[in-house]
Amino acid sequence: MTVAIRPATEADLPSITAIYGDAVTTSTASFETDPPTLDEMTRRFTVLRDGGYPYLVAVRDGAVAGYAYAGPYHQRAAYRSTVEDSIYVARTARGGGIGRSLLEALIAECERIDCRAIVAIIAESGSTASTALHARLGFRPVGTLEAVGYKHGRWLDVTLMQRPLGPARDTPPTRA
Repeated sequence: MTVAIRPATEADLPSITAIYGDAVTTSTASFETDPPTLDEMTRRFTVLRDGGYPYLVAVRDGAVAGYAYAGPYHQRAAYRSTVEDSIYVARTARGGGIGRSLLEALIAECERIDCRAIVAIIAESGSTASTALHARLGFRPVGTLEAVGYKHGRWLDVTLMQRPLGPARDTPPTRA
């Protein structure tokens, strides 16, 4: 099985929308409760792409098997060098290293655009796969927000993890 990681295009958005829609309806990986439409996913993609943020897909056997992107952690200017990651892998492709390949590529892209920290906000603190993946790639836990989301009939915690990027605190950022 060969997996290629590349920048996402608008042609990938129907597959991305389907992967995310499945995650929204069947899991707690996202705190959204209604799957966004293709138009909404296109809008979100355009905002990130136009902002210069990385948005990647993993392609296996000619089909999008997962995607990852980084976006602003917060909107205020002082946060401009900190990004938040998001990774979603199709149910049929989980457990094969696609998430790791996407996250490795995303980290490299975030360093390329001179980001200094990447934050993972992992829904449902008991999500051992996501927590373990991030830990293997240098993220460390920095906190837990308890019972901040209610989905599928239960309250959910969120684990916060963080990883320095590039020179981290050693020099001021150049990202505008």
